Amino acid sequence: MARDPIPTWCFALVVVRKGDQFLVVHERKHGQGWYLPAGRVEPGESFAEAAIRETLEEASIAIVLDGVIRIEHSPYADGARMRVLFTAHPADNRPPKSEPDQESLGAAWVTLAELETLQLRGDEVRDLFEYVATGRAIYPLAVLGAEGAPI
Repeated sequence: MARDPIPTWCFALVVVRKGDQFLVVHERKHGQGWYLPAGRVEPGESFAEAAIRETLEEASIAIVLDGVIRIEHSPYADGARMRVLFTAHPADNRPPKSEPDQESLGAAWVTLAELETLQLRGDEVRDLFEYVATGRAIYPLAVLGAEGAPI
C-alpha cells in the first residue's frame, strides 16, 4: 500500500563573499529587513540551481558556488522543511541591484562591521557571515547528489 506523500518545502540560502565583504539583500517581505540571497527550490530545480537563480533575481549578482555550510531538515506534524546553506563568490564584478523590483528592494556588499548598521531579518545573517569569515568547515558541493547518482 502506497503511503501519502509528506509535504516538504525546500529552500536554498547563499553566503556570498568577496574579500572581506558579504552580499546582503534588502527584502521586500519579512519586515523589509536585510537577509541572505535565499528562496524556495522550484519544481524540477536542484538546490544549487535555486541558489544561483535566487542570488541573480534578488541581488543581480551572478555567482559560483564554492561549498555547503550545512543541510538542515526540520520535521513538523504536517510536513517538513529543508534548507541547504551554500557559500559562493561573485562570477564577475557587476554591482549589486540598486533599483527595487518584485524580488527585492536592493542589495549591497557589506563588511561584518557595516552589518551592525543594518536592520537584519535575524541573527542568522551575522552568525553565518562570522562562521565563514573565521574559516569554519565548508563541505564540498559533492555532498549534494541526485538520488541514484554514482558515489
